[in-house]
Amino acid sequence: MEWLFWALLSAFFAGATAILAKVGVAAVNANLATAIRTTVVLVFTWTIALVTTRNSEIFSIDRRAWIFLVLSGAATGLSWICYFRALKLGEVSKVAPIDKLSVVVAMVLATALLGEKLSLRGGIGAGLIVLGAIILAWH
Repeated sequence: MEWLFWALLSAFFAGATAILAKVGVAAVNANLATAIRTTVVLVFTWTIALVTTRNSEIFSIDRRAWIFLVLSGAATGLSWICYFRALKLGEVSKVAPIDKLSVVVAMVLATALLGEKLSLRGGIGAGLIVLGAIILAWH
């Protein structure tokens, strides 16, 4: 259950991110705001990685892992650019629920590409997320 603790912290910080970003992007170009945020994330994460990782570990990462981590980084960057643009143009209370449809996208992709099984309960949960996002964004 340790994963739950970290997942809840992630949700808290992601929620705080939306509010902080909305205020920060108000008078700034959305792409510039994304670049500033990304620079902070870059410095922050490299500091944590260097403090918590053995020096030789970076050199032992195989090519396949590098490719998928780089692709994941590109997807993250594109997500953030789109998210900041949406925050610039819309209300947090509408943008954030739509952004959280990423949960459903991840579930669908995990089923289709990774062979993960989607239970009835998981399918109902995904449907409720979609329904909730629609209801929250359509007010």
